[in-house]
Amino acid sequence: MGEQPIFSTRAHIFQIDPATKKNWVATSKHAVTVSYFFDSTRNVYRIISLDGTKAVINSTITPNMTFTKTSQKFGQWADSRANTVYGLGFSSEGHLSKFADKFVEFKEAARLAKEKNQEKMEFTSTPSQESTSGLAPPSPLTSESVNGTEDERAATDTPQPFEARGGEEPSHNALVFSHSSPNVNKHWEAELAALKGNNAKLTAALLESTANVKQWKQQLAAYQEEAERLHRRVTELECVSGQTTATRSDKTALNRTIEELEEALRSKEDELERLKMDVQSANQFHSQRDSLTHKLQTVEQMNQALEAQLGELEQRVEADRRERETFRQSLRSLLQLLDGKILELSQLREALAKLLECS
Repeated sequence: MGEQPIFSTRAHIFQIDPATKKNWVATSKHAVTVSYFFDSTRNVYRIISLDGTKAVINSTITPNMTFTKTSQKFGQWADSRANTVYGLGFSSEGHLSKFADKFVEFKEAARLAKEKNQEKMEFTSTPSQESTSGLAPPSPLTSESVNGTEDERAATDTPQPFEARGGEEPSHNALVFSHSSPNVNKHWEAELAALKGNNAKLTAALLESTANVKQWKQQLAAYQEEAERLHRRVTELECVSGQTTATRSDKTALNRTIEELEEALRSKEDELERLKMDVQSANQFHSQRDSLTHKLQTVEQMNQALEAQLGELEQRVEADRRERETFRQSLRSLLQLLDGKILELSQLREALAKLLECS
């Protein structure tokens, strides 16, 4: 395989809306793998991304491309060949910076590779042009171009030189005829006319060869474009076949993630139901609290009334206690007085008894 991935990352892919040229259109439903590929046989760098079996990005890096960071996690570049603008949304600023650095690095490598290819083409085209210019003139040098056409020979009716007649010995009449000055002038004029005709034919042949070279270059460019298109298609198919295992693992991971999310969703739903029940219980608790608060206020009012009654009773008890204390003190004083009287009576009795005894 001539083309291999040299750097990969994951991002959300967008393309500019071809109708408005302003809004972004998402070409991937989720983050997909975006890879830099290098073709060692052609020295070409490309950015390729597949969403399943569909190639959402197939962009060849050229020296005039520029990757622009429009935000902390988003970058874009324009592809004139695809006549669109690609945008990538990354999960972090670090991934965006790394992708941008790789873009600059591979763009510089593509520039150097292009310059080398141009030097090779110029080096190979120069000898080919020299060989073409060296081979093109002899093609019209036929027997007619050297000796002239039948019409030219008939019009001039001049004898050919010694070399042109196969090395025959000139006859005596020819020698005499060649010594005449007018005939010599006519002969050289005919030679000059033949050379001019040959020159015109050579010029026409050279122009025709140049036109053929241009046509061959156009055909070669068309063949190269077709080969590049077929190569891109082969690369896409290779990427599809090469990423089948990764796609399956991604699919398995996505299914596992979906199951986890469904489980989390069910747990959240259960928690929501529990929260709803808690809210209902809280509402019931609020109503019970209101009723208990009302009852508590009533009890507090009754308690205040009872406290007032208790205060009155305490005052009454205190008054009764003071009255009992006063009564007790009165009784004590009466008892003391009674004890004194009883003592006096006993003394009186004893005195009376003594009087009785004495009498």
